[in-house]
Amino acid sequence: MIDGLLPILLLGVGANGLPYRVPIHPNLVHLTLGLFIVAIAFDIVAALYPLEKPIFKFLAIPTTSSNLYDVGWFNMVAAAIITFFTVAAGFYEILLADPPLDKVSPWGLGAMETMLWHGVGGVLLLGLIVAMTVWRGFQRYAWRQDRARQVQWTYLLAGLGIFALMFLHGTLGAHLGADFGVHVSADRLIRAGINPNTHLNILFMN
Repeated sequence: MIDGLLPILLLGVGANGLPYRVPIHPNLVHLTLGLFIVAIAFDIVAALYPLEKPIFKFLAIPTTSSNLYDVGWFNMVAAAIITFFTVAAGFYEILLADPPLDKVSPWGLGAMETMLWHGVGGVLLLGLIVAMTVWRGFQRYAWRQDRARQVQWTYLLAGLGIFALMFLHGTLGAHLGADFGVHVSADRLIRAGINPNTHLNILFMN
């Protein structure tokens, strides 16, 4: 099945090994990270609001804990939705990857192993973000609807734990680009014996 798909997927592949100039997955990754981090950060600020209220008042920032919780909730929902597209784009771009097999990453992994772990990590993080969103929804609309603190401390700790997993997962992705040159135009052209300065200038002029 994959062999049958490859001719279709490879149509119009450019210097970066993709049918479009800018890889989609890395950009969506940063959107996922930003939304999730903002969601947890605002929930932490909201949970500590009684301590911070004098600071907000001194700085003349008109906010309430409910406003902060709203930001946390809607960003978490957005992170869950975007991450489906992030993972889908990642698997599509991995399918088109042609990394060098004679190199190892700073972690001692080959290109195929790095892609495998990065793919597995992406699915794991997708599941965790969706689970966090469901957990957050139950707290917002059922378990803690009438409480001043809308989120549980365990939820916030879980979010911080996911931050650590995101760092490890993101490092694997960075290895794919920086060490193996996956979908990096200049790296692929150099391996093919082509001068990237000349070739890329021609491409972008057209």
